[in-house]
Amino acid sequence: MLGPSPDDLSGNILLGTLNEADRRRLAPHMMVLDLKAHDVLQSAGEEVIHTWFPCGSAMAAFCISTNDGSSTVEVALVGCEGAIGGIVSNGHLPAYSTAQVRYGGRFLRVKTSALEQAKLDSLTLRHWFSRYSDCLLAQVFQTAACNATHSISQRTAKWLLAAVSRTQSTEFAMTHEQLAQVLGVGRTFVTRVISRLRAEGTIATRRGVFIVKDEQVLRDASCGCTAMIENHYDTVMYGIYPIE
Repeated sequence: MLGPSPDDLSGNILLGTLNEADRRRLAPHMMVLDLKAHDVLQSAGEEVIHTWFPCGSAMAAFCISTNDGSSTVEVALVGCEGAIGGIVSNGHLPAYSTAQVRYGGRFLRVKTSALEQAKLDSLTLRHWFSRYSDCLLAQVFQTAACNATHSISQRTAKWLLAAVSRTQSTEFAMTHEQLAQVLGVGRTFVTRVISRLRAEGTIATRRGVFIVKDEQVLRDASCGCTAMIENHYDTVMYGIYPIE
């Protein structure tokens, strides 16, 4: 584990937009880790000790397990636009959800206590993460509404679009079974949707991999929730620093 380089910090949008003074506050406390899919960043009920920043194409998801533990449902995706962990808390509070790596890659890790101290030292840093927490909460709200009102076909297209946006890649590892699990539906339903999208030429697949061929057609087939989340992010996160 090594400290972050300037390129590492720029690989995450939250960190890359910070001014130099705020970067200097955080950089000495950060570690660089290369993680793989299914690695767990935090488990529900455990203390939130670290905050994680995905870089580049790395992506993680917040998941809620059913009471009997037989299945999990994904409630939010986080890629290079965001962070996982104690964003606005005072640290050392139990995690409500499990955060798991969906797409492996580089992550920056900082102790939540160090992040909290940095926010006490910098009002702009405190406001920056507060704004981001609003965006993350908006995604959870929109996911709840989406799951209640939109079809499996629309939700599948939405998830694929979200993955493209967060990994900054049109190709990512995911099986039909895994996609069905994160959507909280049966595999047969997802397989039907994927087969239709593949027949239309919107996506392609190979074993354990999805490839988006036509992002616009996929966007037209989706419910529009991804665009709403992205628009809210762009509105809320704009202007935290004065234009020089």
